[in-house]
Amino acid sequence: MLCYLRVSTQEQARSGLGLAAQREALTAAGQARDWDMRWLVDEGYSAGTLDRPALTEGFGLLRDGQADGLAVAKLDRLSRSMIDFAGVMEWSRAQRWSLVTLDLGVDTASPSGRLLANVFAAFAEFERELIRQRTRDALAEARARGQRLGRPRQYAADVVALVADLAHVRGMSHRGIAAHLNDAAVPTVGGGVWRHSTVRRLLNSHALDLAADAARERVASQSSSPAHRVKED
Repeated sequence: MLCYLRVSTQEQARSGLGLAAQREALTAAGQARDWDMRWLVDEGYSAGTLDRPALTEGFGLLRDGQADGLAVAKLDRLSRSMIDFAGVMEWSRAQRWSLVTLDLGVDTASPSGRLLANVFAAFAEFERELIRQRTRDALAEARARGQRLGRPRQYAADVVALVADLAHVRGMSHRGIAAHLNDAAVPTVGGGVWRHSTVRRLLNSHALDLAADAARERVASQSSSPAHRVKED
């Protein structure tokens, strides 16, 4: 069993949960469960990311079948992100090694531990959905204010106007427009040839510009309306 210890300098001074306390708790658990323990220690690393030297080494050993499981004294020694923790649990399930967190009573080698792991995984998915919803709401609000989203405009206004005319007025396909621009020796941003995908990206960017302009006009119109002025007064 890989027994993982982690502490940052600030946490060790503030909380008292130092390496010795973690080692003592894991040693007691290991003796009770007859573990053959190997220690992995990350000193001075936060739990904000799983990218830590000893932990990375441990994941490699587990992936290669050189260890049967990973144990921590407290969940926050492994991660403070429920999403990251759920990811580790999924790795343990897929790669067939056990994950133990003593403070939560999680041991994926046991039925009750797997049940708790599934509960935490459900909460992690809920957290992911909240993040996705907040992102969607923020993007919608930005669009409503007229903020331009997506890749910035790369082509000059005259090139954009030409492509828009070929597509929306003359009704040419993206491949037809690309061929027309190549014949006319209109340069691309990267210096290569025009392709249908290049035309599609340009038109998509143009549509974002138009939507942003329309939203800004709408906001300006609403802010200057008599009803809006009365409300402000």
